[in-house]
Amino acid sequence: MISFADREYSDDEIYAILDEPIREWFREKFGTFTPPQRYAVVEIHKGENVLISSPTGSGKTLSAFLAAINELVLLGKKEELEDKIYVLYVSPLRALNNDIRRNLEEPLREIREVAKTLGYELPEIRVAVRTSDTSSYEKQKMVKKPPHILITTPESLAIALNAPKFSQRLKTVKYVIVDEVHALAENKRGTHLALSLERLQNLAGDFVRIGLSATIHPLEEVAKFVFGFNEDGTPRSGLIVDVSFAKQTEIVVESVVEDLIYSPASELSEALYKRLDELIEQHRTTLIFTNTRSGAERVAYHLKKKYPKYAELIETHHSSLSRDVRLEVEEKLKRGELKAVVSSTSLELGIDIGSIDLVVLIGSPKSVNRALQRIGRAGHRLHEVSKGVILVLDRDDLVECTVLAHNARNRRLDRIKIPQNPLDVLVQHVLGMALERVWDIEEAYNLVRRSYPYRNLSFEDFMSVLRYLAGEYTGLEEKRVYAKVWLDEEEGKFGRRGKMTRAIYYMNTGTIPDEAKIEVFTLDKHFIGTVEEEFAERLMPGDIFVLSGRTYEFRKSRANRIYVQPKEGAKPTIPAWFSEMLPLSFDLALDVQRFRREVKNLLDNKRAKSFLMKKYQIDEKAAKAIMGYFREQARYSTVPGDEIILVEEIFDERRAKYFFHTLIGRRANEALSRAFAYLISKKKRCNVGIAISDNGFMLILPKEKVLSENEVKELFQVEDLRETLKKALDNTELLKRRFRHVANRGLLILRRYMGRKKSLSRQQLNAQTLLRLLKKNYPEFPLLKEVYREIMEDKMDIENAEIFLSWVREGKIKVVVEHNELPSPFAFNLEVIGASDVVLMEDRRELIKQLHSKIMKLIEEKA
Repeated sequence: MISFADREYSDDEIYAILDEPIREWFREKFGTFTPPQRYAVVEIHKGENVLISSPTGSGKTLSAFLAAINELVLLGKKEELEDKIYVLYVSPLRALNNDIRRNLEEPLREIREVAKTLGYELPEIRVAVRTSDTSSYEKQKMVKKPPHILITTPESLAIALNAPKFSQRLKTVKYVIVDEVHALAENKRGTHLALSLERLQNLAGDFVRIGLSATIHPLEEVAKFVFGFNEDGTPRSGLIVDVSFAKQTEIVVESVVEDLIYSPASELSEALYKRLDELIEQHRTTLIFTNTRSGAERVAYHLKKKYPKYAELIETHHSSLSRDVRLEVEEKLKRGELKAVVSSTSLELGIDIGSIDLVVLIGSPKSVNRALQRIGRAGHRLHEVSKGVILVLDRDDLVECTVLAHNARNRRLDRIKIPQNPLDVLVQHVLGMALERVWDIEEAYNLVRRSYPYRNLSFEDFMSVLRYLAGEYTGLEEKRVYAKVWLDEEEGKFGRRGKMTRAIYYMNTGTIPDEAKIEVFTLDKHFIGTVEEEFAERLMPGDIFVLSGRTYEFRKSRANRIYVQPKEGAKPTIPAWFSEMLPLSFDLALDVQRFRREVKNLLDNKRAKSFLMKKYQIDEKAAKAIMGYFREQARYSTVPGDEIILVEEIFDERRAKYFFHTLIGRRANEALSRAFAYLISKKKRCNVGIAISDNGFMLILPKEKVLSENEVKELFQVEDLRETLKKALDNTELLKRRFRHVANRGLLILRRYMGRKKSLSRQQLNAQTLLRLLKKNYPEFPLLKEVYREIMEDKMDIENAEIFLSWVREGKIKVVVEHNELPSPFAFNLEVIGASDVVLMEDRRELIKQLHSKIMKLIEEKA
């Protein structure tokens, strides 16, 4: 049974289970235990599985290690400490692994010194790191003389399980610590690890599982993910230690200017940097988060340019920078040499970066959990307050951040979503298992289902993976896809096949796809530049985008090239920053919908402003801006919320534009908009343009193809959204590129073979050929099923889009269709996304300003 830990142990009770040298060392160094330690240490000592959710700097890592180190010291005292691995620590961050090693070796050395003063010699407790950076020589040493504590990554663990000699060393593991669970659970790296842990359990028997996570929800599901399931399908028992709110958090939402509409871009920019300068000056070290990598670079550049005093005191840190550069920034931070660091997402995780006393978020972090993780980096020690300031730059952001900060203060977290049954990851593990020994099919299937992501895996899907690996899909051999296992269905057994299989597994295991730079050429083969693969995924024929300051229309793709036609003066349909945007969570989106209804009901209330200020802890400037925004929307059009979906129809000289105010987050909106666009394009026989935001989407049609009110409402009655979306994905760049990723993970297209790396361009060509073959001959092929599942469930949010549509069908939400002369204020941002590239921030603000003054004129005329 999984339950919440409700017993807080006293210092004396914890000291009672600790051996003398550890007890003395801890007393001297820390004096007292932190909340996670009070709840977890004794339970881990008793052999309970534990999930600890707590903020950075609350001592959760030591909570996990303390009971294990205690056991190692006791064995050392009795001269029973053997050359074997007792503790396995797994983290997604290689940088964190080096931190942990340092953070462990120091206490272990100090404990030995304390023991000496107490009159006995303790043997050395060895710690080692095994990742892809570890040399063969080091690995050999570990086989001969294994460390007592092994630190590794999910990928290296999967390879270690199949290293013939080293895997035997894992049989003795007693404790497994999984760190940064919040960064693993929601993606395929976590799925990969969940299967590795079940395979380890098969090898080593029961061990204590300890999961460490920042703020995350729902904790019961995350605990099942860490602990896994028993043979009978019930979750393994364990305790949840939830001290995620043990630390005080202060969150302030600020607008940097009085007027978010009419302040010119130059004034907004000036005010933003002036405010950042004030905040940096008032604090010792400030961590600034932007929502994109390019944003991080821009902010750091402007701060240094405007304030030369920061030339050496401000650095950037994001995933596009080399590892050495990032490490150097982290070291400078620890040494207190920097006043500020500007990051996108790379510093959200638990790398030890010393003491930060303020976190600034520029724009909405799009989820309560992310806001708390980021702000939690401030006030590193438990008794310190985590201070966060969110600076908003437009009215939609202001509304969103007001609700987000309110939810964060009231502990309303967003639910995370753990991928279900990814078949490409399963392929890797089934092959890994076949390399170990001959398996009984039923036994292997049961092992896989003990891991949380595969608890509902159908036997048919499992068999389809085995049949693919056994080469039972004819036509694939001609494409150089060979059998890697043998399968005897009558006997109910399978095992490995071929000498090269082990090398293929080692060289191609892992879940992170190789990111490609896509080359852009004109149709007459003239090279223009490159774009990121994630950006190329978005493109549909006819889309217009900016590259090197000029506009181009996307025509077609081949391998890792896309072909375009110059389109001077055309408006871009895809903004350059699109691929990096964080999506708004569905739960938070629904709360913003409720907030819209709440404010709408306050519009005639004289005390509305003070009510909002008190309830949502915002200043007068923010409350005034929100009320003004909603009043304009109500006077010009309808205020959409949790009971009303507004669809606006607007005509310009050539096009009919439909604004769908579906506030359900970008991922669910992408699923809806693509399905709706597909249905319309079939019915009207025309291309449909799409622009998407978190607050809704816009569909663009030729002017002669307008939709009637009934046709708009019929879209919401779509019978099978999943099937419609699947058809809409056909022939898209998204499907072609994601299929390569899935084919890589599912070992259909090898990234490396015979020690050589295959070019991404070659892989992409193979992927397109195989995709055509499979769609034609094997629509139920496991990796084809997986690519649709990954796009619809992980990249998009089909489940919540379906839930949202069911509310419309049940009459809980009413669809209102209006024909308007201009887009309403709530549609401004969507109109701008569809009209200009946001790299040109000035143009964007100018457009909104012009729209706003026209709307105000219309409102006055109405009145």
